[in-house]
Amino acid sequence: MEGTNPVNKKLAAALSGGAVLVLALSGCSSDDGDDKLDSWAKQVCDGVQPQAKKIEAANASIQKQTSDNSTPEEVQETDAKAFQDMSDAYKAMGGTVQKAGAPDVEDGEKKQKDAVTELNGLSASYASLRKQVEALDTDDQAKFADGLKDIATELNKLSKSGSDALKTLEEGEVGKAMAKQPSCKSASASATAS
Repeated sequence: MEGTNPVNKKLAAALSGGAVLVLALSGCSSDDGDDKLDSWAKQVCDGVQPQAKKIEAANASIQKQTSDNSTPEEVQETDAKAFQDMSDAYKAMGGTVQKAGAPDVEDGEKKQKDAVTELNGLSASYASLRKQVEALDTDDQAKFADGLKDIATELNKLSKSGSDALKTLEEGEVGKAMAKQPSCKSASASATAS
């Protein structure tokens, strides 16, 4: 099984290297309580936390499947399910941010729209990766390993490109309000632990 193993390790590394884009919070808190913003932050954080856990679990399942004794079929099945879970989680996050409405800050509406677009884009990208993994030929070890390499490359790109709109959404007062939410603190801690 040496053929797939190093590649699958690359896949796992690409995932843990930041493809898991969970709202990375600044962690700073402020006490100049803006109730409207705090309420918005609570709604977003409470909705995002279970999705962050789902992404983390999907990530862990791919990393677990990198052992030498995994067959291409096992790797394919695990990766396909993990990518689908990630796709669903990002879609749900986009829905949460959409439903919360625009935060009560300057350019709040644009920031919210951009974040929703980005999260939905990530959802579509992971759905596409799932299709790519499912299409790989598990009977041909070398072809399978090459296919996984391409997927790892895509994952790397995803991890580098994904989080600009989310970072913008979380700047300033929004970030401070989110940092006060217990559910965001735990989502952030679990995201950075992966």
